[in-house]
Amino acid sequence: MYGCYRTEKFKIFLILDVFLVLCWMLFNAFSRPVRSAGSSQEGIFLPVVMYHSITDHPQTDYQLSPEIFAQDLYYLYANGYQTVSAEQLLAYTRHEADLPEKPVMLTFDDGFYNNLSLALPLLEEYDMCAVISIVGYYTDVTAEKDPHADRYSYLTWGDVQELLKSGRIEIGSHTYNLHSNAERAGCSIRIGEQEESYASMLREDLGKLQSEMQMHTGSISGVFAYPYGFVCRESVPVLKELGFFCTLTCREEPNYITRDADCLYGLSRYNRNPAESAEAFFTRILQKSS
Repeated sequence: MYGCYRTEKFKIFLILDVFLVLCWMLFNAFSRPVRSAGSSQEGIFLPVVMYHSITDHPQTDYQLSPEIFAQDLYYLYANGYQTVSAEQLLAYTRHEADLPEKPVMLTFDDGFYNNLSLALPLLEEYDMCAVISIVGYYTDVTAEKDPHADRYSYLTWGDVQELLKSGRIEIGSHTYNLHSNAERAGCSIRIGEQEESYASMLREDLGKLQSEMQMHTGSISGVFAYPYGFVCRESVPVLKELGFFCTLTCREEPNYITRDADCLYGLSRYNRNPAESAEAFFTRILQKSS
């Protein structure tokens, strides 16, 4: 009798458990969101290209000839892509504007003079825009010592002003003087470093470039490019405090722009090196994925 009682009781509890599990599954199926924010189903696909130096001299992973850059722009133009600015992306997230059917974003890191002398005329020819993220120390010191050589010089503040006057360029920040791997990985926090100390250091560096931007151009930057792509979560509060609404990484992944402004933090980018033709490169990066 005892054994039969335990068996029957076990069956009752088992049936009850199955019933409760099924109810829980049905409740979750109907109550949770269908998809998360920023997924490919609800966001606008945005490929972002990362350029550096545009030069006729020996090609490297970070140097591209003007001819190849022109081929890139022609490919985008011929296939119906339209370049967008960070400000346009921000306006979209705020429900203030729409984006084109096939948007693409072009970015340049480090602030080479050839971005003005060689890249800008091609952008004007194809009616396109771009973001150029400068390193403050290079602009303040390096460029002033040896300006206006297409191969190696950096942008002076006068050059930055000329770029802004074109109406096609947004100037981003690549830090004032943290573009180095000597003491830390880019602008990342060090192992064991206190977050308060790190935030103070970062605020001083980025704030210096923001102040100089204000002094030389009348505005501050809203775009920040992480040196070497070293993303650091501890940097985000400082970036937001200093007015940055968009950050750029070196992860090679698709982006999907939603109506949530936070989707602009950590945009992925594809580095453009001369190893591929324009058609091969863009065929690879213009593929949507979830």
